[in-house]
Amino acid sequence: MTTITAAESQPFQAEVAELLHLMVHSVYSETDIFLRELISNASDACDKLRYEAIANPSLITDGTPPEIRIVPNKAADTLAVVDTGIGMERQELIDNLGTIARSGTRSFLSKLTEAKDGANLIGQFGVGFYAAFMVAEKIVVTSRRAGSDEVWVWSSEGGSGFEIAPASEEAASRVARGTEIALHLKKDAAKYLEAYEIERIVREYSDNIQFPILLVPEEGEPRQINSASALWQRSKSELKPEDYAQAYKQIAGAFDEPAMTLHYRAEGRQSYAVLLFAPSQKPFDLFQVERKGKVKLYVRRVFIADDAELLPAYLRFIRGVIDSEDLPLNISREMLQNNPQLAQIRKAVTGRVIGELETLGEKEPETFAKIWDAFGPVIKEGLWEDFERRDKLLALARFTTTSGENRSLKQVVDDFKPNQTEIYYLVGDSVERLKSNPKLESARARGIEVLLLTDPVDAFWSSAPLDFGGKPLKSLSQGDVDFGLIPLADDKDDNKDEPAADAATTIAVIKDALGERVSDVRASQRLTASASCLVAGGDARDRALERLLAQQNRGAITKPVLEINLRHPLVAALATDTAQAKDLSLLLFEQAQILDGEMPDDPAAFAGRMNQLVLRGLGK
Repeated sequence: MTTITAAESQPFQAEVAELLHLMVHSVYSETDIFLRELISNASDACDKLRYEAIANPSLITDGTPPEIRIVPNKAADTLAVVDTGIGMERQELIDNLGTIARSGTRSFLSKLTEAKDGANLIGQFGVGFYAAFMVAEKIVVTSRRAGSDEVWVWSSEGGSGFEIAPASEEAASRVARGTEIALHLKKDAAKYLEAYEIERIVREYSDNIQFPILLVPEEGEPRQINSASALWQRSKSELKPEDYAQAYKQIAGAFDEPAMTLHYRAEGRQSYAVLLFAPSQKPFDLFQVERKGKVKLYVRRVFIADDAELLPAYLRFIRGVIDSEDLPLNISREMLQNNPQLAQIRKAVTGRVIGELETLGEKEPETFAKIWDAFGPVIKEGLWEDFERRDKLLALARFTTTSGENRSLKQVVDDFKPNQTEIYYLVGDSVERLKSNPKLESARARGIEVLLLTDPVDAFWSSAPLDFGGKPLKSLSQGDVDFGLIPLADDKDDNKDEPAADAATTIAVIKDALGERVSDVRASQRLTASASCLVAGGDARDRALERLLAQQNRGAITKPVLEINLRHPLVAALATDTAQAKDLSLLLFEQAQILDGEMPDDPAAFAGRMNQLVLRGLGK
C-alpha cells in the first residue's frame, strides 16, 4: 500500500466545471444562499453521524457534541463553516466535491442559465456547495472521517480542477472530527465577515436547524445564533405563519412560499409528529422516472432517511418531516420497506393529506386551484394506482371542461341535462384541439358538459371502469354513444333538413372501399355537422391510450370504427357517385384520421384526392 504525501491535482467532472463557471461569473445577484447551503450540508453531516453512531457508538466517544461553527476572520478575509459531523475520507472528498452524482444535472445547468434567479434551483438540485464560489475566490476543505486518524485537504479556485493532499499537523489538529470549509472571500463579499450579516442569514434561512449554530467572533466568546429546535415538535399555538414559511424553506431547500401546511401530532397506538407542506411551485424532479418522495423520516429527532416512501408516489410533491416516537433508532433502510408500523403511519398520513386537500378545495378554492394547476397531473396518477382512495381522489380532482376550468365532478353532475346518466370525457393532446373535435358535436348541441383531458396520465386512469356517485365515466371516443333521450339545447340541428343517405347502401359501399383499414362502419350518434370520425370499438382501448402505448412500443393500434354522418352531403354523395365512391370513402377515413391527430397512411394519395375533389368543385 502506497502512502500519499504530496498534493494531487484532479480535473472536475465536465458538469461541475460548467456549473462552477456559472457560479464564479454569478448568473444572478442573490448570494446569501451560499451560507444556507453550507449550513444545511453541515447539518446533514451531523445527522449522519448520529445515525451511524447508533450502530457504532465509538464514533462519538470523545464526547464532542454535534454542532456547527461559523468563524469570520477579517484579517485573513476568510469565513469558515465548521461541523463536528461524520466527516469525509479522501475518496469521499473526490466523489462529493469533484463530481455531481445526482441525476438531472444537465437539466439543472440548462435551467440555471435561463433563470433570472437561480437561488431556488440551487436548493432544489442539491448542488449548494458550489454556490460558495459566488463569494469565494478559493475554497479549502479540511475533513476527518469519524473514527479515522487521517485528515485530508481539498482545495480549488473554481477553475478546471482541484487538489487533494494529506493535512498538515496544524490543520489536522484543528479538525478532531468532521469538516472545516474555509472560504477565501472575494473583495466584494467582505460583508459576510460582519457578525450582524451572518446572524441575519442564519435567522432567515437556518434558524430551525436542529444542531447549535455558534458564531465564533474574533473577539469574545462563541454564542449560539439559532433556536436549534425541531419546529414540528412544538405546539401549533406557539407558531406563526412566518415560522412555518421559514421551516418550509429550510426543510425543502426552496424559495417559494408553501401553498398548504399540515402540522399535527398523532397519539394512540403510535405517536409521531407530522409537518408537511405543499409547494406553490413545481420541484424540478417532479416527473423523474424514480418518482421518489421527499418527506424526511426522523425517529425521536434523529434523522433516519429522506427516501423512506412515507407517502405514495402520487403525493411526491409534498415536502416535510415525519418524526416517530416508536420506531427503533437502528432501523435499517431495508427494514423500512416492510415495517408494519411505518406502513400504518403511511396509510394514516396519506389519508390526512388527502383530507387536508379536500378541506382546502372547499374553503379556499383559489389556493387549492394553484396546487391543482401545479400538481394535478401527479395526483391523478393515484386514480390509476390507488384503488382504495380512488373515490376520494375523483372528488378532489379538477378538470377543464367544455363549460369552464377547475370544475369538480360534483359540479359536472349537478349540471347534468335531463335524462343524462353518464359523465362524458374526451382525451387528447390539447384543449384547443379537443374543443374542435367533431366527436363533441352532438354533446354540444345538447349542452352536455364534457371533460377535456390532456395530461398523458389521463389516457391511463380513464381506461379503468370508473364512476362518481353512481354516474359512470364514458369516453366519446369509445363504443356506442346514444344521446337520443337528451333534448337539444335549442331544438336546432345544423343539418336536420338535409336528406339522410340510405344507411345500409352507404355503409356497404364504404366498407368495400376501406377493406381492412377499419373494423366496422356505422351511422354516428356523435356527429351533427362533420362527415366522419374514428372511434374505438366497445371492447378496445380508447384511441388516445392506444396511441400513447404504441409510441412506447407497448402495444399495436387496433383497427378503428369509422362513424359517418348520414346527413352530410359528402356522405350522401357516396350513394349516387359510384365512380368516385372509393376516393370519397378514403377521404372520409383520412379526414377522420387528421381530426384525431394522426397522419394519413399515404399523405401523397390523400393530397391527390383532395386536389381532384377541389377541381371537380371548380368545374375543371
